[in-house]
Amino acid sequence: MTGQDERGGGVDVSVVVPCYNTERYLDQALASAEQNDRVSLEIIVLNDGSTDGSLDVMRRHEGRDARVRVIDKPNQGYGATVNRGFAEARGTYLAILEPDDWVEPHMYDDLFDFARSFCLKTPPDVVKSPYWRIWMPGTPDERRLNCAYFRRIRPSRQPFTLGDCPRLVQHHPSIWSALYRAGFIRDRSIRFKEVPGAGWVDNPFWYETLCQAETIVYLDTPYYCYREDLPGSSSATRDLALSFDRWQDMCDVCDRLGVTDEGVRRALAVVGFRYAGEAMAQGALEDADLRARMGAIFSRMDAETILSLDNVAPRLRELAFRLSGREVPRVAALGYARGLVREFSHSLGINGVGFALAQTRRYLRRRASQNRRGPRRDGGEGQGKGLPKSAPRKGR
Repeated sequence: MTGQDERGGGVDVSVVVPCYNTERYLDQALASAEQNDRVSLEIIVLNDGSTDGSLDVMRRHEGRDARVRVIDKPNQGYGATVNRGFAEARGTYLAILEPDDWVEPHMYDDLFDFARSFCLKTPPDVVKSPYWRIWMPGTPDERRLNCAYFRRIRPSRQPFTLGDCPRLVQHHPSIWSALYRAGFIRDRSIRFKEVPGAGWVDNPFWYETLCQAETIVYLDTPYYCYREDLPGSSSATRDLALSFDRWQDMCDVCDRLGVTDEGVRRALAVVGFRYAGEAMAQGALEDADLRARMGAIFSRMDAETILSLDNVAPRLRELAFRLSGREVPRVAALGYARGLVREFSHSLGINGVGFALAQTRRYLRRRASQNRRGPRRDGGEGQGKGLPKSAPRKGR
């Protein structure tokens, strides 16, 4: 199974690295990708109009490793840059490496070998894995933590479809901890949304790929190391309306593809509530436009789905009915309390007692603040437990 099967280039994996002003981290990112030595690999590094020394770093790697190819182009934004990389790629599989992250040795070797182990006539459409959260990067408190879906993706069979395991689209998009079959991306005409900056365009791509994939395989081994909340990241600087716009995009994807699976729709609703909680933590309820945007996303959720979400705080679910102009039912709290216990137990199991207790303290602080500002963010997985990082350093 080589790139020659689909594109004629004899390349197994094409790693696309969209780069804008990440000189500080880029050398580590590229060096980590270069440690793969079992697959036929190409690393396409796209300089999206950087104004720092990023291009010099790329050229140094290109000069010493023939697998590295640099494309220097005017600034267009994250989505357009990744689309260009996909168009240039020759591999059977495509991967995305963000230039301020890194991968553990042999990530692409192992994921490609895992895909090949299924001996299918057509290679799996998506090869998915969990990732490492690099929490508080560059500080004395930096820690490596398992992501929230580690040990939770348990399909009854492999390969599988999203309907068999909808939890895949409930957590952080983590589009970079995966391989995508190039023929699948091309045949389904899947492209990133092209908007200025980073623009949270990973969100609709996340749903486009996993909802359309006919064969997904999952290896529960983390390789990708994702730096969270770097200075200047979107958790502090983004337009609060952006997450609601991208949630609408994801809902549009489901509607266009005719996705009716209850589990997938529930997962999408959980994401919407998470984005609402993040925005409310920053005062969104005091802004008429943001309140209207929240009401719009809640209006697209089925009432029974909202009531069934035991992993969403009762007060937030009641607010969803209110903002969407529906009669407000009383939502029982018992299921939510049980869910908190389950979350604590899972966090304890994958990241240890210290982090689990820290998360509990954060939750209690949020609850204490709700009397003043409404429901707080549902933290625990990056920027608001599942909010993708789309910082200006990656966008423009």
